Amino acid sequence: MAKYIAQIVVLGTQVVGRAFARAIRQEFAASQESARRGGGGQQGANRAAANARSGITLEEAQQILNVEKLDNEIIQKNYEYLFNANEKSKGGSFYLQSKVVRAKERLDKELEFAGKTEGKNE
Repeated sequence: MAKYIAQIVVLGTQVVGRAFARAIRQEFAASQESARRGGGGQQGANRAAANARSGITLEEAQQILNVEKLDNEIIQKNYEYLFNANEKSKGGSFYLQSKVVRAKERLDKELEFAGKTEGKNE
């Protein structure tokens, strides 16, 4: 009986060890991908700070407002449409409306940062 209990304990430990190792590898890969997308250096630090302030990433904001590139007119048009479509008085969702507002704020910050960067390069 003790032999079977010992085998169960050993097998359980192996399973947990493999799962832990796999989780560590996935986290490392996600961290590397995040660093690559962030741009590293000062640009990456600025993007991370903007993400922390707004609570939303640039990619998520672009998905919410359905924009591919940072074009102020398209962003404004999509923002107004989605904001009005989710208005509470029209049966919309306050939660979705607030996500639309946060996405617009995040994209505005990115446009502002891009404008400052272009000004320095000229």
